[in-house]
Amino acid sequence: MAAAARPDRPGAAEWVPQDPALRDVEDLRAAARDCRGCELWEPATQVVFSAGAPSGRLALVGEQPGDQEDRRGVPFVGPAGRLLQAAVEEAGIAREDVYVTNAVKHFRFTQSAPGNRRVHATPDAGHVTACRPWLAAELAAVDPDVVVVLGATAGRALLGPSFRVTKERGRVLERETSRGPKRFVATIHPSAVLRTPDDQREEARAGLVADLRVAAEALGPTAA
Repeated sequence: MAAAARPDRPGAAEWVPQDPALRDVEDLRAAARDCRGCELWEPATQVVFSAGAPSGRLALVGEQPGDQEDRRGVPFVGPAGRLLQAAVEEAGIAREDVYVTNAVKHFRFTQSAPGNRRVHATPDAGHVTACRPWLAAELAAVDPDVVVVLGATAGRALLGPSFRVTKERGRVLERETSRGPKRFVATIHPSAVLRTPDDQREEARAGLVADLRVAAEALGPTAA
């Protein structure tokens, strides 16, 4: 938590609209364009807020935008996003039920030669803390029935620092939130599937689909 006190990480709270009349997803998305809650805004192309149904029954929460997402301003539009979309459909979850976002709203990267390629760098705890007011506000606005956390960063942002994907994945976890009890399902991030060796990738992808089916079952029959 101390990392959020750095001068370059004041936290997003002062940019999050406080007026209840300005707390729907579109208002939050518009306000987030001006966020300077941590230093990641400066090298990034733009804020990448969310996509999907603003009142979706299921929310998918990832880590942060990647290179393609940063350029296009939409989450999960790169290879990991395409894999995730296929897995969601295979799990029997209707697209109109899904809201998609990330724990951190700006792309953290390093520059790599040759070609000055932008290489993903995992957000640290201070970035997650600085960005948490956005995640809390948008989940309050959407109020999904089930939240799927994709990977360790999203899991720690929503379920606490002791969260471990390998321990918690594939089952319904109930936690108390500001809006009462909420159901969570943890799974791996789709980018982890893409990093899996070729001879193990199909098994990893099937595991992701199986976890998403747990979320679909938690939603009930209208998810199919």
